[in-house]
Amino acid sequence: MPSIPDPIPTPSPFFSRRSARQFGLFAAGASFVAISSMITRRSLVRRYKAVLPKFYQPNTRVNEVDGAFEALEALSVATINVFSISMMITGGLLWSFDISTLEDMRQKVRRNLGVDNGRVDTEAEQEMEEWMATVLSRMDFKEKVKKRLEVHGKEPNVKEGKSESETS
Repeated sequence: MPSIPDPIPTPSPFFSRRSARQFGLFAAGASFVAISSMITRRSLVRRYKAVLPKFYQPNTRVNEVDGAFEALEALSVATINVFSISMMITGGLLWSFDISTLEDMRQKVRRNLGVDNGRVDTEAEQEMEEWMATVLSRMDFKEKVKKRLEVHGKEPNVKEGKSESETS
């Protein structure tokens, strides 16, 4: 009885170099979330400790609060948190949808929308060429009328493709 050779082990696409590069954005986002969580916690603890009265401080004295500084600090902490969480989510989505470059994303979107990459819409191109030709001919006409009126010493009054001499 002949022995069956062992199949050649193929590397999993989950652990490929491409997948690791895609996973890098998610990992960076997750580390930024951890760092921003520590910054937020430190800020909240510092605010809480500032509100507590000192041991020998009378409780009738009000702690002064700088509203503008606290608002700026809250805005910056919230911005850091939102940025890090959105970076983590974006990295996770790109990794899960197997997108590593902008070209990969274009191909997937075009495929899902049913747009053929190589197909050219000749009717649309022809219509665009005709439109551009009419626009350019109008511009050329206006330039010729301006030059002719300047030569004759009249003020150019070009409106709707007609000169003063044609309207009177």
